[in-house]
Order: sequence, then structure tokens, then C-alpha cells
Amino acid sequence: MNVLGSSGALIFNVLGGLYLLAVLLRFLLQVAKADFYNPVSQAIVKITDPMVKILRRFIPGYKGIDFSTLLLALLIEAVAICALIILYGGTIPGIGFIITWSLVGVTYFIVNIYYYAIIGSIIMSFVMMFSGSTNPHPLLRLIWQLTEPVMAPIRKIIPPMGGLDFSPIFIFIGIQLIRNFLITTFGITDQLALIIIGI
Repeated sequence: MNVLGSSGALIFNVLGGLYLLAVLLRFLLQVAKADFYNPVSQAIVKITDPMVKILRRFIPGYKGIDFSTLLLALLIEAVAICALIILYGGTIPGIGFIITWSLVGVTYFIVNIYYYAIIGSIIMSFVMMFSGSTNPHPLLRLIWQLTEPVMAPIRKIIPPMGGLDFSPIFIFIGIQLIRNFLITTFGITDQLALIIIGI
């Protein structure tokens, strides 16, 4: 593998990762029924709309969930795997390998999105509390709308005590268990992480 191929792979990984992040956020925000008219939501829709509209012609939505967006995420991961293997000087593997690792990569990416979204919501909540602001930033509102469907069921079982919400702790434990399951079940190595966006 030459330096040019390695640099190209790094650039492709970053750009592909950013676009895949936008596509997955669009899907997750739809599932969470987040505010469509939030400026951040609108930006995500504008970035992803051209590709989503093409797939939507063949894949209908169901109960307000646009499955064409999820399929787009899997296709982006599959293309990225093939492109990164080529950039690193390898040969494209069989279709079974690509499909399997596309599913694993997208699942791992979704888990990471929730991990960082919950951390972001905790940090921004403290910032708002100490700043005395009562008007949250559109990004913070969107993060809350994204994470609330995940944290609310746990909050019903373990309600806040003394003004402290312990639900994120159990979410982090769940996330770590899912990560460990994916790593041990599929044998994720450093080499595989190089070619799979989101790991």
C-alpha cells in the first residue's frame, strides 16, 4: 500500500463517514419523530434528499418511517467497504462479506451515534443549567428528541432521584454490551475497522 492510497483512504473514510452520519441521523430522527422543521433537521434533509428520493421510488415507507433512508445507509457502507479495500490495495471480497459487514458497520455506527448524543445532551444540559439559559439551541433540542425515546423507558423503571437522572448510566452499559457482542461475535479487528465506516 502506497502513501497516496493510504491518504486517499483516509480522506474517503472521513467524507464517507460524514455523509453516512447524515443519512443515519435522518433515519433515526424520523423514528424518534423529532422536529422536522428544526434547522439542523432541515440541513440533514437537504444533504441527503437527492439520494433518498431515488431509492424512495422503489422502497415505500411504513408508518412514517422511510426505509429507503436505511437502505441508502447500507448501500453507502457497502460501497465504502469496496472503495476502501481497493484504496488499501486489496481485492474486493464476495457479496456475503460485503453484506455482512455493511450490516455490522451500520449497526455499530448507530450505537455510536446514541453514545455520543447522550454524552452531548449531558454536557449541554450542565452548560444550560449554569448559564441560566431557558432557550436551548436547536441542536440540543434535536439531541433531546433523539435520545428521549431510548431513555424514557428506563426512566419509568428508575425515576430520577434527588434531581439526578440515572438512565444514561444504564444506556451506556447497554451500549457497551452491544459493542462487546458485535466485536466478539464478528471478530472485529483493527484491519476490519480500517475499511468499515462507523467502527
